[in-house]
Amino acid sequence: MTEAAGRIAILGGGSWGTVLALTAAARACEVRVWCRDARLAEEVATHRVNVRYLPDVALPANVAFTGELETALCDAELVLVAVPTEAVAAIARASRPLVSRQTLFVSAAKGIEIASHCSVSEVLGRELGPGARIAVLSGPNLAREMAAGKPTGAVVASRDPADARQAQLALSTQLYRLYSSTDVIGVEMGGALKNIIAIGAGIVRGLGFGDNSMGALLTRGLAEMARYGVRRGARPLTFNGLSGMGDLVATCNSPLSRNHRVGFAIARGARLDDALKELGMVAEGVPTTRAVREHAGLLGVDMPITKEIHSVLFEGKDARAAVVDLMSRDLKSEEEFR
Repeated sequence: MTEAAGRIAILGGGSWGTVLALTAAARACEVRVWCRDARLAEEVATHRVNVRYLPDVALPANVAFTGELETALCDAELVLVAVPTEAVAAIARASRPLVSRQTLFVSAAKGIEIASHCSVSEVLGRELGPGARIAVLSGPNLAREMAAGKPTGAVVASRDPADARQAQLALSTQLYRLYSSTDVIGVEMGGALKNIIAIGAGIVRGLGFGDNSMGALLTRGLAEMARYGVRRGARPLTFNGLSGMGDLVATCNSPLSRNHRVGFAIARGARLDDALKELGMVAEGVPTTRAVREHAGLLGVDMPITKEIHSVLFEGKDARAAVVDLMSRDLKSEEEFR
């Protein structure tokens, strides 16, 4: 480890943004968290906890919440983007005149923009303009476990190894071990696509299936993730790492996962709108399923699990019927990447 980092800004005051603030506070001299909801920022300033999302975790003295974007971004050397994917474009556009061209933006969002099918780094590049410094962060990072001080890892990727290294040094702690990569699209696709499979995992549990079913889903889900990611330019081996297999295993097996909880509720008979309302937070796998189902069709990529989950979420298909259709497909070889 090196000396402390400078000022870090975090865009997004939900549970994930708050956990990133706790992590960054261990290395940075000052961390400022921007909240879209100014009232939440005021509550946090008063109580020194995020009363809405992590009410049992006290914030360090060097973490401040604000409802003013300019205040959060002032003199920031590194900006972590932890808002829902569909909000990234507008927030990046608003941030552009408020930061230096040397500021490093690190996407911690895990999704794909519906209208454009762009990854978050592509959205940031589009809105921040040519020459913007951009990296992405992904891995098995369930927010509540990290807030409780349970160790984990992740990978930070940038096309410029120096940018990945800056983020790696700024965010690594004794409880959060970061690895670096130059496969930006692979790291992003792992983080985004695993949310689709996590919805499927919730369905598996909700239908009362067992560990064999879960093992098959994760394995074939990983193959499907890699198939789509490689078509977009990712390296196949990236999906065996923390942003692929690591995040997939954690998210699919944990009831702490928002996407897992949505799938579980639907398997037990809930409507999608009701499941999301009960969750009270964004489940990125839902819009990502819509985006990837459409884009995979345009690219000619076979994604049978995604197709069936899309049918269950948006077309009213019975979850058990979706499983039957998956199991009844033509038999295939497992050696597609050899």
